[in-house]
Amino acid sequence: MTAPLVAITANVLDAATLTAAVSEDGAALGAVTTFIGLVRDHNVGRQVRFLDYEAYDTMALGVMQTILAEAAEHWPGIRLGMHHRIGRLAIGEASIVIAAASAHRTDAFAACRYAIERVKQILPVWKHEHFEGGDVWLEGATVHPDDAEARRKAHAIACA
Repeated sequence: MTAPLVAITANVLDAATLTAAVSEDGAALGAVTTFIGLVRDHNVGRQVRFLDYEAYDTMALGVMQTILAEAAEHWPGIRLGMHHRIGRLAIGEASIVIAAASAHRTDAFAACRYAIERVKQILPVWKHEHFEGGDVWLEGATVHPDDAEARRKAHAIACA
Protein backbone atom coordinates (compact mmCIF):
# COMPACT_ATOMS: atom_id res chain seq x y z
CA MET A 1 0.00 0.00 0.00
CA THR A 2 1.34 3.40 -0.99
CA ALA A 3 1.76 6.04 1.72
CA PRO A 4 -0.43 9.16 1.51
CA LEU A 5 1.24 12.24 0.04
CA VAL A 6 0.38 14.29 3.12
CA ALA A 7 0.27 13.10 6.71
CA ILE A 8 0.31 14.33 10.28
CA THR A 9 1.38 11.43 12.47
CA ALA A 10 2.76 10.45 15.86
CA ASN A 11 4.69 7.63 14.16
CA VAL A 12 8.39 7.78 13.32
CA LEU A 13 8.82 9.29 9.85
CA ASP A 14 10.34 7.25 7.04
CA ALA A 15 11.85 9.12 4.10
CA ALA A 16 12.02 5.95 1.98
CA THR A 17 8.26 5.42 2.29
CA LEU A 18 7.45 8.97 1.17
CA THR A 19 10.05 8.79 -1.61
CA ALA A 20 8.37 5.63 -2.89
CA ALA A 21 4.97 7.37 -2.80
CA VAL A 22 6.11 10.34 -4.92
CA SER A 23 8.03 8.17 -7.37
CA GLU A 24 5.32 5.55 -7.80
CA ASP A 25 4.94 6.13 -11.57
CA GLY A 26 8.71 6.38 -12.12
CA ALA A 27 8.68 6.20 -15.92
CA ALA A 28 8.65 10.00 -16.33
CA LEU A 29 11.04 10.72 -13.47
CA GLY A 30 14.60 11.85 -13.67
CA ALA A 31 15.05 13.05 -10.08
CA VAL A 32 13.75 12.66 -6.56
CA THR A 33 14.85 14.99 -3.78
CA THR A 34 14.13 14.73 -0.09
CA PHE A 35 14.34 17.10 2.84
CA ILE A 36 14.42 15.75 6.37
CA GLY A 37 14.07 18.23 9.22
CA LEU A 38 15.72 16.94 12.41
CA VAL A 39 15.38 17.98 16.04
CA ARG A 40 18.63 19.72 16.91
CA ASP A 41 20.25 19.85 20.33
CA HIS A 42 20.54 23.63 20.49
CA ASN A 43 18.52 26.74 19.71
CA VAL A 44 19.09 30.41 20.55
CA GLY A 45 22.09 29.52 22.72
CA ARG A 46 20.10 26.97 24.75
CA GLN A 47 20.74 23.25 25.15
CA VAL A 48 17.55 21.59 23.86
CA ARG A 49 16.42 18.39 25.62
CA PHE A 50 13.43 17.46 23.41
CA LEU A 51 10.50 18.96 21.48
CA ASP A 52 6.76 18.44 21.60
CA TYR A 53 4.82 19.16 18.39
CA GLU A 54 1.08 19.78 18.30
CA ALA A 55 -1.16 20.29 15.29
CA TYR A 56 -4.73 20.94 14.35
CA ASP A 57 -4.70 17.85 12.13
CA THR A 58 -7.62 18.61 9.82
CA MET A 59 -6.47 22.16 9.15
CA ALA A 60 -2.82 21.12 8.80
CA LEU A 61 -3.64 18.45 6.22
CA GLY A 62 -5.61 21.02 4.20
CA VAL A 63 -2.70 23.47 4.33
CA MET A 64 -0.33 20.71 3.21
CA GLN A 65 -2.60 20.02 0.21
CA THR A 66 -2.55 23.76 -0.56
CA ILE A 67 1.27 23.73 -0.56
CA LEU A 68 1.27 20.76 -2.95
CA ALA A 69 -1.13 22.60 -5.27
CA GLU A 70 0.95 25.78 -5.17
CA ALA A 71 4.10 23.84 -6.03
CA ALA A 72 2.33 22.15 -8.94
CA GLU A 73 1.46 25.60 -10.33
CA HIS A 74 5.14 26.61 -10.32
CA TRP A 75 6.58 23.26 -11.40
CA PRO A 76 4.04 21.35 -13.50
CA GLY A 77 4.73 17.65 -13.56
CA ILE A 78 6.29 17.42 -10.10
CA ARG A 79 4.92 15.01 -7.54
CA LEU A 80 5.35 16.32 -4.01
CA GLY A 81 4.62 14.83 -0.61
CA MET A 82 5.17 15.77 3.02
CA HIS A 83 4.75 14.07 6.37
CA HIS A 84 4.99 15.96 9.69
CA ARG A 85 5.38 14.32 13.05
CA ILE A 86 3.58 15.33 16.23
CA GLY A 87 4.14 14.36 19.85
CA ARG A 88 7.40 14.17 21.76
CA LEU A 89 10.54 14.01 19.64
CA ALA A 90 14.07 13.34 20.85
CA ILE A 91 17.20 15.03 19.59
CA GLY A 92 18.06 13.74 16.12
CA GLU A 93 14.55 12.48 15.25
CA ALA A 94 12.85 13.64 12.05
CA SER A 95 10.07 16.19 12.54
CA ILE A 96 9.27 16.57 8.84
CA VAL A 97 10.02 14.72 5.62
CA ILE A 98 9.38 16.27 2.22
CA ALA A 99 9.96 14.46 -1.08
CA ALA A 100 9.67 15.83 -4.60
CA ALA A 101 9.84 13.83 -7.84
CA SER A 102 10.23 15.34 -11.26
CA ALA A 103 11.59 14.75 -14.72
CA HIS A 104 14.35 17.28 -13.95
CA ARG A 105 16.47 17.80 -10.84
CA THR A 106 16.10 21.59 -10.81
CA ASP A 107 12.32 21.30 -10.45
CA ALA A 108 12.59 18.59 -7.78
CA PHE A 109 15.05 20.66 -5.71
CA ALA A 110 13.03 23.86 -6.11
CA ALA A 111 9.70 22.23 -5.23
CA CYS A 112 11.19 20.61 -2.13
CA ARG A 113 12.69 23.93 -0.98
CA TYR A 114 9.46 25.79 -1.73
CA ALA A 115 7.50 23.30 0.35
CA ILE A 116 9.63 23.73 3.49
CA GLU A 117 9.55 27.52 3.15
CA ARG A 118 5.74 27.45 2.94
CA VAL A 119 5.54 25.00 5.85
CA LYS A 120 7.44 27.51 7.99
CA GLN A 121 5.11 30.30 6.84
CA ILE A 122 1.66 28.72 7.01
CA LEU A 123 1.46 25.21 8.50
CA PRO A 124 -0.57 25.12 11.78
CA VAL A 125 1.90 22.97 13.72
CA TRP A 126 3.28 24.30 16.99
CA LYS A 127 6.60 23.48 18.61
CA HIS A 128 7.11 23.32 22.38
CA GLU A 129 10.82 23.41 23.07
CA HIS A 130 12.16 21.93 26.32
CA PHE A 131 15.66 23.03 27.23
CA GLU A 132 18.01 23.05 30.19
CA GLY A 133 16.30 25.36 32.69
CA GLY A 134 12.86 25.71 31.14
CA ASP A 135 10.59 25.50 28.15
CA VAL A 136 8.99 27.80 25.59
CA TRP A 137 6.41 27.62 22.82
CA LEU A 138 7.99 28.75 19.56
CA GLU A 139 6.01 30.84 17.13
CA GLY A 140 4.56 28.74 14.35
CA ALA A 141 2.69 29.74 11.21
CA THR A 142 2.58 33.54 11.03
CA VAL A 143 1.34 34.19 7.48
CA HIS A 144 -2.10 33.78 5.94
CA PRO A 145 -2.00 31.10 3.20
CA ASP A 146 -3.43 33.59 0.66
CA ASP A 147 -0.67 36.17 1.27
CA ALA A 148 0.73 36.66 -2.24
CA GLU A 149 3.90 38.38 -1.01
CA ALA A 150 4.73 35.43 1.26
CA ARG A 151 4.22 33.04 -1.65
CA ARG A 152 6.49 35.19 -3.81
CA LYS A 153 9.21 35.17 -1.14
CA ALA A 154 9.02 31.37 -0.77
CA HIS A 155 9.28 31.00 -4.55
CA ALA A 156 12.28 33.38 -4.70
CA ILE A 157 14.09 31.40 -1.98
CA ALA A 158 13.31 28.11 -3.73
CA CYS A 159 14.70 29.36 -7.02
CA ALA A 160 17.77 31.17 -5.64
